[in-house]
Amino acid sequence: MTSQARRKKVAWGITGAGHYLTESFDLFVQFKDTFGVEVSITTFVSRAAEEVARVYGLFHYLQTISPGDYMEEVILESAQGWSYPKTGRFSRGNYDALFISPTTSNTVAKIAYGIADSLITNAVAHAIKGGIPVFLVPVDIEGRIESPVPYFINRDICVGCERCQEACPHDAINEQIDYLKCTGCGLCKDICDYNAIQGGQVMLVVRDIDKQNVKRLRKMERITVLDDPSQLERALRNVLTEEAG
Repeated sequence: MTSQARRKKVAWGITGAGHYLTESFDLFVQFKDTFGVEVSITTFVSRAAEEVARVYGLFHYLQTISPGDYMEEVILESAQGWSYPKTGRFSRGNYDALFISPTTSNTVAKIAYGIADSLITNAVAHAIKGGIPVFLVPVDIEGRIESPVPYFINRDICVGCERCQEACPHDAINEQIDYLKCTGCGLCKDICDYNAIQGGQVMLVVRDIDKQNVKRLRKMERITVLDDPSQLERALRNVLTEEAG
């Protein structure tokens, strides 16, 4: 068994994108299961990611990755104030690596131009200053992407029976779904006899400016841009299997 002194410590940052969110979550669960006591994972959650993770039904499961002990917390931007004190850990070199997945185009742009005005961008800035490698999985790299969407009400099918509204335990439905209240539990979808509650995929075109910002990131010191979660898996495994110095 790996001793506490050699235990790897990594940070996972989540920004507010649904694309790659489930895949990233599944990977970190897998690695927590595989490496067990050999790794501590702190999860840093932006304000937007907190909302998105709830809508996709993942927020309350983050504690399976970061159960709450020191260096294994779920750290919410909404609870950090404007100075983001927990990001000071990166300046002290407390982590072996920082992984940001998914990384929104907004976060990519801020990092590319040196802006550090949020929990995640502060973490990246401090990590670079502290000599900690940073790995990012942008959601907008090039071409077209197929991205998942949360549950929505198809008004062409809905008959207005209001069964979903009455059944919702979070009072998140009133003619439409309030995504600030929705937890992605799927009860509304299960109870609808008309299949009017739907999810699915949308096809999106990546903007030129987002492509250029990703290219700018690739040239930055201590930052590695990963094209998709499969590369995230390899990078994470490499960090966790490196011999302690």
